[in-house]
Amino acid sequence: MQKILLILFFFLLNGCALNSLFLTDEVDKVYVVKHSPYIKYHRAYFTRTNLKPMQNGKKYLYLYHAKEKDLAILLHRKDQYRLYSLSYPDKKEIIFNASHKTKYHTVLRSLKRKGYRLTSPTKAGYTSNVAQRRYKGIKTLLVEVEDYSRLQEMYKKAIKTYNAKNIKPIKAELPKEFISSYYKQYHKRAKTQEQLEQLQIIATKLQLNSAEAVAQATEKALEEEKVKEEKVLEEVKITEVIKKPRKVTKPYSYYLKNASYDELNTYLSGSGVRDHLTYNQYNKLKEKLKEEKLLQDGSLEEVIAAYKKNKDPRYKTRSLLLMKKAQENK
Repeated sequence: MQKILLILFFFLLNGCALNSLFLTDEVDKVYVVKHSPYIKYHRAYFTRTNLKPMQNGKKYLYLYHAKEKDLAILLHRKDQYRLYSLSYPDKKEIIFNASHKTKYHTVLRSLKRKGYRLTSPTKAGYTSNVAQRRYKGIKTLLVEVEDYSRLQEMYKKAIKTYNAKNIKPIKAELPKEFISSYYKQYHKRAKTQEQLEQLQIIATKLQLNSAEAVAQATEKALEEEKVKEEKVLEEVKITEVIKKPRKVTKPYSYYLKNASYDELNTYLSGSGVRDHLTYNQYNKLKEKLKEEKLLQDGSLEEVIAAYKKNKDPRYKTRSLLLMKKAQENK
C-alpha cells in the first residue's frame, strides 16, 4: 500500500493529473455532437504533446475523399502518421509507420492512391475550428467541424434548375461562403422573369443581396418598353403635307399598350380627346390609367391583390420591389 501511495505522489509532483492516466479511450477519437437532417457537427480532442509539424510548419493537414465524401485530418506522431475521419466517427484511423527519414510527401502520395487529397474544409462543404485546449488535464488539439455538404448540394440544385420549391421549407442556415459565387454564376445566366423570381426566393433565404434580380428584371422591362415605343414612333410619322406644323398625335393603340402613367394622364387631360375617341376607347384608357396609377403608387397589399386577379408580370415585379423596400426600412 505504501508503494502505491509513493507512485501516486510521484505522478502528482511531476504535474501529471491522476485522471490523465485513464483517458486514453477518450482522446484521439471523433465524437458526434449534433446531427440534423441537413447539418452534422463533430468534435475531437487529439493529444498534442508529441505532434510533429508537416507542411509549412502545420501540425495537422485536412484531406478529402470525394467519392466517399469523407473529410479527414492527418497528424504526425513520433514514428507514425495517422489519418482520422472527421465525417465518419466510427471509421478506424489509417496508420502509416514511419522512421525519422520518412517525409510527409511520401505519406500524402500513398493517401492519394487511396482517394484522399489535400483540401480546405470549405471546399468540401465544412466549417472548421481548431484550438489548443486542456481536456481533463491533458494538453489537446480541439478540432470541431460542421458538415454543410448536403445542404449545399440542395441549394446548388435549386439554383441550377431555377426552382426554389425544395428549399422553401428548410430552416437551417447555409453560410454565404458556400454558395454566393455559385449563385452569382447562375444569376448572370438567368434569361426569363420566372428564373429571376425563383432566384429572388433563394437569395432571400440565403440573405444574399437579392436586389440584383429585381434590378435586372426592371432593366429588361424598360428596354422592351423603349424598343416598342421607338417602333410606334416610327409607324406614326406622317408624310402628308399640312398647312400648319402640328405635333404628331400617337394612335389609340399606343396609349392602350405602351404609354406610361404620366404620358397617358397628360393625354386624357388634354382638350378635344373625347372627339377623337369612341366611348369604349375612352373608358378603356381610363381603366388603363387606373392600372398604371396602381403600379406607380399602390401599396404592397393592393399590388398583390391586383396580381392575383390579372396575373400581369409587371405587378409581380412591382410587389417584389415593394417587399424589398419594406425589408430595408425595418
